[in-house]
Amino acid sequence: MIPPINLATILLMAAATYATRIGGYILLRNRRLGPRAEAVMNAAPGCVLLAVIAPYFVSPRPADLLALGITVVAAARLPMLAVVAIAVGSAGLLRHLLG
Repeated sequence: MIPPINLATILLMAAATYATRIGGYILLRNRRLGPRAEAVMNAAPGCVLLAVIAPYFVSPRPADLLALGITVVAAARLPMLAVVAIAVGSAGLLRHLLG
């Protein structure tokens, strides 16, 4: 069973994520974005992914560093969903193989 504090944390994080997504839509629904603003909005998912994987740059575990390298190469060539799948898969496989 999930401890109540963990469940509350997950639900609050989900609510915060949903609020930021719907908030952006509500605030920008009647506006036309310029080319620079569109470029920023298109770059945001990559920035979030980088913020999630950045701590692994200082990891002492070789499996994490190899998975990070694979993720960086995949990010240069593939769409975001594929990159996330490759990152998770390579990290899991390499941690299993290398410990």
